[in-house]
Amino acid sequence: MEDVLEEPQETENGVLTHALLTDLQLLAACRISDGFQSKSRGSGVSWSPRQVSLPLMPRVFVYGTLKRGQPNHYRMLDATNGKAEFLATALTTQRYPLVIATEYNIPFLLNLPGQGQRVRGEIYEVDERMLAFLDAFESVPSMYQRTVVDLEVEDGGAELPPGSITQVFVYSTTSYQPDWPSGRSFQSYDTHSDHGLPYVYREARD
Repeated sequence: MEDVLEEPQETENGVLTHALLTDLQLLAACRISDGFQSKSRGSGVSWSPRQVSLPLMPRVFVYGTLKRGQPNHYRMLDATNGKAEFLATALTTQRYPLVIATEYNIPFLLNLPGQGQRVRGEIYEVDERMLAFLDAFESVPSMYQRTVVDLEVEDGGAELPPGSITQVFVYSTTSYQPDWPSGRSFQSYDTHSDHGLPYVYREARD
């Protein structure tokens, strides 16, 4: 049973809150503006609850074939799938194993925080239609699961300045083979790299 979003309530310090907002609903419905105060890289992040702003669309972190220059990026540009706007490049704040696996050389972000490397990817703002398309494209929840990830922005604009910390959706997985976590882990995926594991397009699979 899903929680119901209650009317905003004002606390003693004037901060608006939602009593029954789940993590995923929070991410889809709102982001914190002026809430995170970033320190210098490596020194951590302090939280200062100032104000809450309500964006129109959720945000997604892509790290594999959906990135610019990669085999499936065209799907992010296809208006029939919905709307996607590039916002920034970013690194995960925690380390994760990003591996290339299966006979089709598919990139998987294993949901094993603390292992692997900090993963580099791109942040997109998407509408609900694109989010639904991505859920289907990523075979949620059997192949991937849509979860929440903390990111450090590398190259962004006014809304996501470099060094700031943000939370967005990511398609990671807990559905992996036992030997995958011990395989080679990548910081940044590129099908054209010298790893010798080019992505096999869906149309070319048996």
